[in-house]
Amino acid sequence: MHEVNDPAGVRGASPASGALHASGSQTADAQQHTEQEARATRRGSERHSVLIGSLSSIKAELSVLIIIDTIIVFILSWVMLKWGLSEWISFPVTMLVALGITYVFSRGLTAQLREIRDAAESVSDGDYQARVYGATHSRDEIGQLARSFNIMAEELEHSDSMRRDLIANVSHELRTPVAALQAQVENMADGITKPTPANLESILTQTQRLSDLIAFLLDLSRMEAGAASLEITDFDLRDFLDETIEPLEIADGGHNHTITLSMQHDITMQGDPDRLRQLFTNIISNALKHSANNTEVLIETREDRQHDTVVVNVVNFGSQIPVSARNDIFRRYVKDKGGRPGTESGGTGLGLPIARWAAQLHGGNVKVVDDPRGADFEITLPKHHPDSDEA
Repeated sequence: MHEVNDPAGVRGASPASGALHASGSQTADAQQHTEQEARATRRGSERHSVLIGSLSSIKAELSVLIIIDTIIVFILSWVMLKWGLSEWISFPVTMLVALGITYVFSRGLTAQLREIRDAAESVSDGDYQARVYGATHSRDEIGQLARSFNIMAEELEHSDSMRRDLIANVSHELRTPVAALQAQVENMADGITKPTPANLESILTQTQRLSDLIAFLLDLSRMEAGAASLEITDFDLRDFLDETIEPLEIADGGHNHTITLSMQHDITMQGDPDRLRQLFTNIISNALKHSANNTEVLIETREDRQHDTVVVNVVNFGSQIPVSARNDIFRRYVKDKGGRPGTESGGTGLGLPIARWAAQLHGGNVKVVDDPRGADFEITLPKHHPDSDEA
């Protein structure tokens, strides 16, 4: 899975900081998870004693139950009348038998609902490891609900875990430049060092790092809120991409990557340059990160006149993204787990989600498409923004 490289440059936390949130909660989480599994096992054994859940629809199961009840009551009534029993005796007996059959068969239904209810209460109390087990074997709507609930719980557990990691990472990244600034300023105040251009440049570098991190956190809050303002202007796409690529080539350092821009003709489009620069910076940086040294990253641009859109493909040669992972990499906090070629590691797992968010703000999208050359991120943006006067 591709790892995200965001403009703030956030790196992974140290082992000590990464253990801060894990060591204190592993035991309690394990105990809660074990208790949940034990409860689910008991409920699962109860569920297998009935036939509810064997059909694909609750309506069908209830219809079968009514038919079985009717047949049994009819047969029992006929037998008791044939034996000459009074109606005052046969009627209550048949009613009790019908109620007993309904109770036995409905236990499976109510047990599954109780299991889902208990799991939902656990999740509402903050136990994101709670899962539904027995009900997931049902083929009816309750089984579908149980499986959907488990997917939701997994997403909540994943987000909660990654949020804790993000807090640890950001705390680490904030502490480093703040400590450096404090030390440099204290040395100047004590007369140990002088405010030379070199020392002031070092201070400026640390403040820029802090500014980038604060901007990154602001973008995260805007993405969480699902909205942000856009300042739409007309701009030349070639000049815009050249300006975006230049600092990335400088930051690439000694990896010796070649960024090639392929554009058949000049394109003028509308959009928010700052938001779009954020989009392209994240996508191109991600491609550089996952390209081996001395390789090329290709940026192809074309205009789709039929749909009035601009399509940009960012390709890093060699590495591929499995089809099953192409949606996951745009989820928040998803990071690379290794095994892919590249030059760096770390990150917060937010660069690609922020890139897609910036594209969607413009009415566009970012996706991974099939390409035998390598991982291909296709960015589609409207040439004319719908909120502009020229749209």
